[in-house]
Amino acid sequence: MYRRQIKYLKQNEPDITIRELLKKWLIPKKWQHFFRVQEDVLINGTYHPFNTIVKNKDIITLNFNFPPRSENQTYLPGHHPVDVCYEDDDIIVVNKKAGIKSHPNLKAENDSLMNDVENYLAPQAHPYMVHRIDMETSGLMLISKTPYLVPIFDQQLSSKTLHREYLAIVKLNEPISERSGIIDDPIGLDPNDKRKRMVRQDGQKAITIYNVIKQNKKYALLQLNLSTGRTHQLRVHLSNKKWPIVNDLLYNPEPKNGNLLLFAHELNFITPFSDDIQTVEADLPDFMTDFITNEL
Repeated sequence: MYRRQIKYLKQNEPDITIRELLKKWLIPKKWQHFFRVQEDVLINGTYHPFNTIVKNKDIITLNFNFPPRSENQTYLPGHHPVDVCYEDDDIIVVNKKAGIKSHPNLKAENDSLMNDVENYLAPQAHPYMVHRIDMETSGLMLISKTPYLVPIFDQQLSSKTLHREYLAIVKLNEPISERSGIIDDPIGLDPNDKRKRMVRQDGQKAITIYNVIKQNKKYALLQLNLSTGRTHQLRVHLSNKKWPIVNDLLYNPEPKNGNLLLFAHELNFITPFSDDIQTVEADLPDFMTDFITNEL
């Protein structure tokens, strides 16, 4: 069983009931039902009806005394250290290196980031994936230590309150005429290569927001924000604009010479069961700063 105790601190807000508070905290409706029928939401140690008003400094206890939404994924322990950028009792944010898979494709594999985080957390906790990034992409990944937070973060992803920002160095086969812009091109499967995606009118809606940080005639450093989360979205959108990411083996026709220059450098999310916005940042890896110094 997973248990959380939260001290409710009322700001300049209207009164809120237990039911409304659970909804605000993005707890799934099915779980709200379990909390009610099992009387597993306590206010100052006592169960109350869901229309009860929560008062300032009340201690709310949530007993997750029911199975999580999906079966627990288990991972073999990995062998590499993890670069921890943030950690608390419930979550960990790690800086993934380029060339490492986010998760194993088979249970017998032990060469992914999730395997390494399993080794780091065990035996006190185990990792549960919230989101992933491409194998060749480096940067920040948020991982839960309990399966009960994954649906909450799923809703944050859907509502964009869990927000990821990337930095990329692109080759300018065509100039960037605007300092900022929105790429709104649908993305679907590439019929000629099952590994790839492509811009196609019958694809899924995909929106990328970009800002030019620095550029010359050959290259540009871009700040990128995802309004949607399609597979390979940034790589496909930029390649389609004739601005392929440097060292992108799939979407840049030039030979690969080093790591993909795409980095998830900032992560913003709401700490579960609160209104607190947490921001985690990571410094650019050396291979990107070196490229900027030498080429930009």
